[in-house]
Amino acid sequence: MDFSNPTSITFIIYILAMLGIGFAAWRFTNNLSDYILGGRSLGAFVTAMSAGASDMSGWLLMGLPGALYFSGVSESWIAIGLIVGAWFNWNLVAGRLRVYTELTNNALTLPDYFTHRFEDTSKLLRVISALVILVFFTIYCASGMVAGARLFQQTFGMSYEVSLWAGAAATIIYVFIGGFLAVSWTDTVQATLMIFALLLTPTMVIMNVGGFDQAVTVIHQLNPKFTDVFSGTSFIGIVSLLAWGLGYMGQPHILARFMAAENFATIKSARRIGMIWMVLCLLGAMAVGFFGIAYFAAHPEQAAAVTANKETVFISLSQILFNPWIAGILLSAILAAVMSTLSCQLLVCSSALTEDFYKSFFRPQASQTELVWFGRMMVLVVAVVAIMIAANPKSSVLGLVSNAWAGFGAAFGPVVLLSLVWPKMSRNGALAGMFVGALTVVVWGEYKFLGLYELVPGFMFGCIAIFIGSQFGAPASEKMKAAFATMRQQVS
Repeated sequence: MDFSNPTSITFIIYILAMLGIGFAAWRFTNNLSDYILGGRSLGAFVTAMSAGASDMSGWLLMGLPGALYFSGVSESWIAIGLIVGAWFNWNLVAGRLRVYTELTNNALTLPDYFTHRFEDTSKLLRVISALVILVFFTIYCASGMVAGARLFQQTFGMSYEVSLWAGAAATIIYVFIGGFLAVSWTDTVQATLMIFALLLTPTMVIMNVGGFDQAVTVIHQLNPKFTDVFSGTSFIGIVSLLAWGLGYMGQPHILARFMAAENFATIKSARRIGMIWMVLCLLGAMAVGFFGIAYFAAHPEQAAAVTANKETVFISLSQILFNPWIAGILLSAILAAVMSTLSCQLLVCSSALTEDFYKSFFRPQASQTELVWFGRMMVLVVAVVAIMIAANPKSSVLGLVSNAWAGFGAAFGPVVLLSLVWPKMSRNGALAGMFVGALTVVVWGEYKFLGLYELVPGFMFGCIAIFIGSQFGAPASEKMKAAFATMRQQVS
């Protein structure tokens, strides 16, 4: 790496700033609650920006622009599904989950919430849900590692192997040091950088190709299918893309932001901020890929990197259209997207291992200091496993995200949603829904029945299993009935 290069200098400054935030958060991390959930102290702006940044990941600046660049506007269905799904998640889940997790023994993790919500003395729910988190999140973490490696590889000319470790190291360090507060504070900075990059870059691309109308005309002339939202799609295909929105209700790294909000009123304010940020970012990401078609059609000599890998379209346009200092800032937005989501995922895995295995089964009397340091060690362990999965340079960012997103959406989505709106849901129903949802995703994803995205049948069968399973087993205690009534009263 040439450290005198403006892009390199910008990257280094950005990484040092994130590490500085991590060290600042260290001072406020005194116990496991602080390390896992930030002491439930997030304000509206930080809650919104952290939820958004933890959600979008490198997929926003690499996977989505690449899909639009390759296929045109027919790939926009996925963004529409995400916007609708996020809106329902903020309105149906966020506030209820924030209130209910506090009422259910101040639960710090999803497995902890499930255990207390359904009064599971066997701890079976805790074990199964924690295992689901570890399996699918390790895959999800690998997608972040791949995106970071691609960025370092193309920007600095490193080998894929060196890029993989370099990209992961920056995130691992500040998560290790500062925990949830470091992740949330850095997410806020990173979300701001991401929206700046995704509004500026497509604007410059459009100006460079002669304006909006001219760009659309050129793209249509190249291939009319690029401007047809139904091109190459089918009813099943559109449903599959829209169904990505179902996944929101089961994503532990996003749900943790809701649980960490200061109070219910904070959620209501954060919802408006979060949805505006999300819509603008998705529109910007789609515009980068779509108008990139027109730019590289006019400049085929500059299209080598994008031809080799369509997911690098944002990187290439940033390097071509801006001076090295501005390009460094824009490329830092990709690193921001990667780091924000990866850090959340590492922390959730660490939380599951610490709170739901180590503390619950092996060291129930462990001191807060011991638990925090065990959590830090688990960050390192999960990161190494994810790096091993990401070692294949041909890994697709979107493909890895798709598998993990479906897994969480089907295993946890129905359980989380129905646990917040249906007081008669039982432990057996939760177990059945979690097991059936996860199993459906694995089997359906392997055989690709009907070409339908596995999240759709996984979510549907999970809900059915919950209703059937809840007909068996003990009903909720008076204590849980009272807690549910209190939650409903507070959010009404």
